[in-house]
Amino acid sequence: MKVDMLVTDVRVYNSYFKRFTKGNVAIKDGKFFYIGDRGTEYFNASNVVEGDGSYMVPGLIDIHLHIESTMVTPATFSYGLIRNGVTTIVPEPHEMANVFGLPGVKEMIRASEACEVDMFYSIPSSVPATSMETTGGDIGIGEIDDLLRTERIKCLGEIMNFYEIITEAPSKTNAILEHMNREYPDLIIEGHVPKLLDLELQQVAFAGVHSDHTHQTVEGMEQRMAAGMFVEIQEKSMTPEVMEYLISEPVEELFCFITDDVMADSFMERGHLNVLLKKAIAMGMTPERAIYACTYTPAQRMRMYDRGSIAPSKVADFLLISDLESFQIDEVYKAGRRVYDGDQRYDQAEPGRAFPDSFYTSVDLAELSLDDFDMESGRADGDYTCRVIQVKNGSTFTEEVHRSVESKRGRLQWEGSGLAQIATFSRYGTDSRAHGLIAGDIIKSGAFATTYSHDNHNLLVVGHNPEDMLLAANEVIRKQGGVCCVEGGKILSMLELPVGGILSEDKLECVSEQVGQVTASLKAMGYEHYNVIMSLSTLSLPVSPALKITDRGLIDVNGGCVVPLIVD
Repeated sequence: MKVDMLVTDVRVYNSYFKRFTKGNVAIKDGKFFYIGDRGTEYFNASNVVEGDGSYMVPGLIDIHLHIESTMVTPATFSYGLIRNGVTTIVPEPHEMANVFGLPGVKEMIRASEACEVDMFYSIPSSVPATSMETTGGDIGIGEIDDLLRTERIKCLGEIMNFYEIITEAPSKTNAILEHMNREYPDLIIEGHVPKLLDLELQQVAFAGVHSDHTHQTVEGMEQRMAAGMFVEIQEKSMTPEVMEYLISEPVEELFCFITDDVMADSFMERGHLNVLLKKAIAMGMTPERAIYACTYTPAQRMRMYDRGSIAPSKVADFLLISDLESFQIDEVYKAGRRVYDGDQRYDQAEPGRAFPDSFYTSVDLAELSLDDFDMESGRADGDYTCRVIQVKNGSTFTEEVHRSVESKRGRLQWEGSGLAQIATFSRYGTDSRAHGLIAGDIIKSGAFATTYSHDNHNLLVVGHNPEDMLLAANEVIRKQGGVCCVEGGKILSMLELPVGGILSEDKLECVSEQVGQVTASLKAMGYEHYNVIMSLSTLSLPVSPALKITDRGLIDVNGGCVVPLIVD
């Protein structure tokens, strides 16, 4: 019988029994055709691959991530995925949508069409996530309908404003959910529900949100599963307690592993979804269960029934691996075609210009002056209790703490107080801006500025003196986006992000090196965090507890409102 490829002498992962079986695998028209004992005596294959006892595993599938978090284009992202065994993803272009709206989503999809990795998109549902920030785009019911009608869409992306759901307030979030449940009752809806438990959690599930990917505890995870929610485990949730629960309880159909956000240096040096798979094995999960959570359950969650397993009619995406414990990837095949060979050099093609001209001139903000960093109190001379954003290593959540700061001649005397200033400026042609105070595991000297600030991507500046803050901010403005670190009047490092102020068109290796330099600069200035750039970029994320800042002011996330800097 004629087939395109025959892979002989492999230990094939069977997703349905969660075990490996020895055999041969025939592939035809880019799909698996036969798995069993028949070999070259029966099949006439155009290409015979000798497996030599290797393990054959389905291509890894990541169903929740943001390409923009890696600060690269889809083509560069695809290059990085293939070398790490990831063959299918469901990205949510939430960041490009915040900068450009519907055109941002569509251009990301266009830029993905020629990629080696299959990219089936998720519609950003929370753009903007709240009414307490200025963005460059808005995704509403009309835009969602447009995307569902015209694009390859798998789901509605993470509903982020849980506060509007649990308060049942007339709102954009609730209007979108009502529309989805009425017009698209079978559409998958993804969620972002940090820390919610009991009634509030079940209110979110009742509204139609049936997954969560935020930081998990055993209690929260068990309540989500009990409520019929699918749990997507990212690396920060892989605590010993959570992993013990996932290993010991019969919940393998109720979760999968996802990456969400991967920085370019980690992507280059550590890997991608395969990092979580290997970590799960190292923490005691059997390879069979870990593979299942990176292939079969994510495919089932997104109703991608044509992949995620090695069986007749499934897309022939697979990896050949010599050792399961190390999960060292020897070869990667996409639709029956070898796309990566670990024994050969795997170079990235030179990236080209992938977006319209307007995407390279998106920072509409005049250069700042020292006066822009004055913190006006509007109060008489004296000491005043101020709200302070407290950063703590180990989480992107912050705390609200109170500190006494002197006001003199109508301005807060924050310099030398042990606190840093945090300021954000709208980059979308409006004059909205806000100032606050920040402390904790943050820089102890110098300043940094960035337009890579979730989710609005306005200009965010943190520093200990106005001069360094000004230099960092204006350098980012001049470069049309990026991350700049300054100390003592000197630029220590600069990562340019000219596409929408959030993406680079350099190769992954170059972006990785630049991210490493920025990270090193921030650490040298005293920043202490397991994920430095991601933690600083979420200081302006008004749906991530507890106290954040946008161009509209300080945000009490749990209360869903803007609060004053000075506590009355």
